[in-house]
Amino acid sequence: MRRPLGLAAATALAVGSVMAFPVPADGSSPDPGTVCIPGVPETDVLEPGPVDLCVSVYKPAQASPQNRVPVLLHSHGWGGSRTSDPAAFRRYLDAGFGVVSIDQRGFGDSGGKAHVEDPAFEGRDVIAVIDHVAGLDWVKRDGPDDPVLGALGGSYGGGYQFAGAFTEIMQTGRTRFDALAPQITWHSLNESLAPNDVVRTAWTGLLYAAGMDAHTSAVHTGFSEGMVTGRWPSGMDDFFRDNGPAFHVDEGRKLDIPVLLRQGVSDNLFPLDQAIANFDRALTDRARRDSLLVGYNGGHALPNVLPAGIAEPGDTCSARLSGAGYDELELRFLTENLQGGPRTLSGHGQYHLMTARGECLTVDSVVPTAEYTLPDITTTTAAGLPQAVKIADGPLTLAGTSRLDALVTALGVDSRAFFALSVGTSPAHARVVQNNVLPHREEYATVDRRRSIELPSVAATVREGESLFLTVSPQSDLFALHGSRTPGALRLTDVTVRLPVVR
Repeated sequence: MRRPLGLAAATALAVGSVMAFPVPADGSSPDPGTVCIPGVPETDVLEPGPVDLCVSVYKPAQASPQNRVPVLLHSHGWGGSRTSDPAAFRRYLDAGFGVVSIDQRGFGDSGGKAHVEDPAFEGRDVIAVIDHVAGLDWVKRDGPDDPVLGALGGSYGGGYQFAGAFTEIMQTGRTRFDALAPQITWHSLNESLAPNDVVRTAWTGLLYAAGMDAHTSAVHTGFSEGMVTGRWPSGMDDFFRDNGPAFHVDEGRKLDIPVLLRQGVSDNLFPLDQAIANFDRALTDRARRDSLLVGYNGGHALPNVLPAGIAEPGDTCSARLSGAGYDELELRFLTENLQGGPRTLSGHGQYHLMTARGECLTVDSVVPTAEYTLPDITTTTAAGLPQAVKIADGPLTLAGTSRLDALVTALGVDSRAFFALSVGTSPAHARVVQNNVLPHREEYATVDRRRSIELPSVAATVREGESLFLTVSPQSDLFALHGSRTPGALRLTDVTVRLPVVR
């Protein structure tokens, strides 16, 4: 039975739930059709056994055994299902692409439980779908059983793209994908869901509720334990360790195909740093030269209230690169890489990042380039108000990832504080850039321990008359209930901040 799209899925994963009207694989009838193919059998759930994966195949009118066309795989966001809107894929079909939309295991009409893009399950499921596509007589091929293949989707619908491509590389040394276009997805689920082992409760609660019927027993147990203890359970760390590009990169695998990465700079589930890690670490040098990273203000973007944040929604970089918007950018990218169309896009190998105020910055590097010295900082833990410490006066522009280095003294057990960059005319008016904070955690009491603390990856312009601040807060509404375990304080001395200043 098709499950309804819950509030969390609609809020968090709207990009991944693009839908289209099913057409039978042979194109013989306009009536909706479904193909269900065998997936990986379940082994470690309450009811192990066979699993069917249900897909809808969309064949463009001009496709035939004499006129073969490339195919795009598509899948949904977390809690969603494959497409059913007849208009959703029209631009791809009119451009000469076939589309295959997938119900991932645990969702829609497919069986089994969601292992959250585990190579052993969803990774192999994607391979089974590719095998099916390779058998369609109207699909263009690079060789036997090797379709000309791209992929679409956001969030969980971006995760399956990496899962399938990397699982093929793990099994055979290469992938049959020729290009990917993942949006707002992750590099490491553990880093995303619980940075520094501090749980993003605002998002994990929504995601848990949205996938209630799809979870394995491991997720049910881990979620309950985490809510009770305020810690990221070791079982969750183990469950999610293999489920993203980070695992494959650590094993020495990289993608050697063009990738269009679109990420929300103001996304506070899978932040910009996740796309930067995929762009920098998961691609070969050759692939990166043919790839694009586009950051916009959107995605999984909950507003920060404590501490207060700001981000102007939009996607100015896609508009600048394509002359229209992201839909046009994506279609031109896929046309160039799957149909051999003329290469009219520019900006390959660069980072195109929208600022909190709506400008588009194009940079060649996102690493720190300037260092600033700050005064000593003391913050309470468990309770208290945010404080803003001035870093520098404007005008100033930065794009990328910053780091804070300091000697840290913790006067409590399991102390936690939340760090961000903010902009304003004074400390009282400073607002967190693009609604992103990152936690720092000291598990035990410590004195003058040297720490390097990653700050959120952002793009920001600081105007004349404004200042850039470091915001330090004992709590964050995005990590509600996962602040410090005991009251106390954190003291930072010998403090420096390294920023990716571009001008």
